[in-house]
Amino acid sequence: MWSCVGSNGTVNSVDQQFCYDLELVFSILSIIYLIICFPFSICYNSLLVLVNLYNKPSMTMPDVYFVNIAIAGLILSLVALTQLLGPDNPQWAVWTFNREVYITLLILFNISALVTMYSTTLLSLDYYIEQALPRTYMSSVYNTKHVCGFIWGGAVLTSFSSLLLYVCSHVPKIIECSKIQNKEVADTIMVFIGFFVPAIAVLYALILILRIRNQSTPLDQDSARLDPSTHKLLVATVCTQFILWTPYYMTLLVHITLNSKGSDLITQYHVYYFVKGLSKLLAYSCSFVIPLLYTYMHKNFTNKLRQLVRKLDCWTEGCSHQHSEVQQQVFLSES
Repeated sequence: MWSCVGSNGTVNSVDQQFCYDLELVFSILSIIYLIICFPFSICYNSLLVLVNLYNKPSMTMPDVYFVNIAIAGLILSLVALTQLLGPDNPQWAVWTFNREVYITLLILFNISALVTMYSTTLLSLDYYIEQALPRTYMSSVYNTKHVCGFIWGGAVLTSFSSLLLYVCSHVPKIIECSKIQNKEVADTIMVFIGFFVPAIAVLYALILILRIRNQSTPLDQDSARLDPSTHKLLVATVCTQFILWTPYYMTLLVHITLNSKGSDLITQYHVYYFVKGLSKLLAYSCSFVIPLLYTYMHKNFTNKLRQLVRKLDCWTEGCSHQHSEVQQQVFLSES
């Protein structure tokens, strides 16, 4: 969060009121997110994970990817809570944290962003494979679970650059550290690997999917193909994902470009910091919107949820009632 105080410590009287208005707007939006989006994000993501884990035998390839996205969404929601109640909002910060906590939150944020993006990307590619070759089992649930493991591993390795920045900040005397102690390098890696690569891959997958959907083949009647409603869910997820994440990566790209040129213009515009904070809020809201789309657009989610609710009722009072009925039937049969 920026401050309406100039770099020389004096109040900037030219756009003082405008800057305060931006701070107020951002604070209101942050409060709205914490009151509405954060609880729903925790609820829907947890529900998505629990329902699918309870119905493991009926899980499909898209379900595995959405569970992966939901777990990343839970992490992203906790990061959002920590940052929005911390120094990001100095007017009403509940707590403050040191550099170690900041780097940890940055790494968790990057990991969640990468897992979310690449899960959506590979979902698009696997959906095309499933539509083109429905009986090859290349995109089976078993294979998808292993792919998701590689996604998390790759996200951790990619976010390792942020960890290097933290380590080198504590040992600046090492020559190698002085060379890699550059935040712009880590941001450039994130923009390229976290946004441009998935965007190109998703675009390519959607073109292939559109092409195969326009071709009438005997495979269209194959029962092994995914349900047609999955296509709508996929398109809605991809569009939502990139709409909510693109502003964040674009502001990051602007920051990299101006800093690489040695320009200090970026520090003179409060609007940039407002847009940067707003873009991060949009990225946080992705953890709420994606599971919401899944729960309302997935064809079998309601039935799976009902089975879970029945199971929970059985654990509380239903099972004891059913057990007494069984005992009564056994008694009657013996008599």
